[in-house]
Amino acid sequence: MPVKILFIHGLASSGRYKMADQLRILVPDSVVLAPDVPPEPVDALPMLERLCREFVPDIVVGHSLGGFWAQKLRGWRKALVNPTFHIAEFMEQHIGPMEYLSPRSDGERLFDITDGMVQAYRALEAVEFDGLDAPEKDLTTAFFADADEVVRQEAEFRQHYGKPGISYPGRHQPVFPEMKYYIVPKILEQL
Repeated sequence: MPVKILFIHGLASSGRYKMADQLRILVPDSVVLAPDVPPEPVDALPMLERLCREFVPDIVVGHSLGGFWAQKLRGWRKALVNPTFHIAEFMEQHIGPMEYLSPRSDGERLFDITDGMVQAYRALEAVEFDGLDAPEKDLTTAFFADADEVVRQEAEFRQHYGKPGISYPGRHQPVFPEMKYYIVPKILEQL
């Protein structure tokens, strides 16, 4: 039976982000669902919760902002890769149009970061660790690149989850060898 992986991309990305294909290659007996996540949180979280109910993933893998979303999906085994827990701070500095970095299935090339979007993320951040009980902590693993130039939130993960993340040599955007040798083997150990 194939391993079912829900992959959640980061900000300004899409389901076509290279990590989804890397998971398909490195876990050949898998079905990887990699949707284009809406940038608006009011749309994103309900969509991801619905996909979990319908797809019933064995594991949810979230990168960057996808890690923020993955850890909000209570009750599912998850791997957070260089998660950001405070995207509103970044967005506040980038109000206005932003270009998607990978192609989206709807053909959209731009989205707008608005003050309202920033406030919606701030509201979610204020409660993002609520309800984090021992079983939920056991379901969650996090990976942190030792040279991440974008986010460094391992200390916050340790504070809320009561355990360290897994450090690996690399930067914010994992490349294929990092996925192959450091991340995917540890993900597979969880299944």
